[in-house]
Amino acid sequence: MIVEAPRLQLTFANLQALNRQLNPRKHTMASNMLVLGAGELGLAVLEALAKHPKRSSSHSITVALRQATLDSAAPDKKRLVQQLRALAVGFEAVDVVQASVSELAAVFGRYDTVISCTGMGLPAGTQTKLARAALEANDGTKANKVRFLPWQFGMDYDAIGLGSSQDLFDEQLGVRALLRGQTATEWLIVSTGLFMSFLFVPAFGVVDLAARTVRGLGSWHNRITLTTPEDIGRATAEVVLDPRGLVNECVYVAGDTLSYAQLGDLLDDRFATPFRRELWDLDELARQMREQPDSVMVKYRDTFAQGRGVAWGQEKTLNRARGMEMTGVRAYLEAMDASVGE
Repeated sequence: MIVEAPRLQLTFANLQALNRQLNPRKHTMASNMLVLGAGELGLAVLEALAKHPKRSSSHSITVALRQATLDSAAPDKKRLVQQLRALAVGFEAVDVVQASVSELAAVFGRYDTVISCTGMGLPAGTQTKLARAALEANDGTKANKVRFLPWQFGMDYDAIGLGSSQDLFDEQLGVRALLRGQTATEWLIVSTGLFMSFLFVPAFGVVDLAARTVRGLGSWHNRITLTTPEDIGRATAEVVLDPRGLVNECVYVAGDTLSYAQLGDLLDDRFATPFRRELWDLDELARQMREQPDSVMVKYRDTFAQGRGVAWGQEKTLNRARGMEMTGVRAYLEAMDASVGE
């Protein structure tokens, strides 16, 4: 009688563990961290770093902001600065758009970890410039090494590939190529899917709460991965302060992964009314692309509709491997006012 050997279930966690055993790698321990920007994600990262259980008095956290922001008398800017001071966050005055590669490298060289939370709304080439500055900061003349987390908090750009409708993604691939083409600068990429809040931006068009309408991109069966900024901040703080050998690789995070059909069902349940379904298939999105070739939102829609690199299962995520509870779409909707959009 032949007895079949049990099959090994290779999850993200045991694949990572096996990789560590076969390829042991050192990584830079964070003690002096710089976060670029304090917008929606930057603030979430700063708060998560400040509150992480492994953060001690030996860890310093600094945020890079424009001098004009630090000096501003505008109430919202003053509240932001006060909020950051309450977290014991220091300040570095720098304009990442105006500064040169060398100027940025001089700033980055004062830190062992640089986390870019600048977003993709900056001028084209800014993300590449920041990556080049991180590489230049490790030119061999400084005692400390700089670890870099670029602004890659989004899709699996490798799977999407060059030449997608969203041309902003090509620069993200260029940043990955720069980082992978060298060995002096350690790096980590945190792939998170779409910010969950972005799903409800009216201009994006997927969820129109006012019209009680939900739209599928490409197909109702297409899936999308979504994570809240707060959970992205927690995951980022986790890989920075408790890396456990994570270095020079892409780490996946997911608050939720669901199809547009499932999203529609959740909206029906939450608001106790049937949402009208409207499918924007590839032909419809191609028409939108022809009529609005410069629209950032249309480019996003068409890229997501292709169904590549925009969704992954929980089995490959850092949060599943480390038992981190994250906010799903159902919980996100439950936290919304039921009358929103009326």
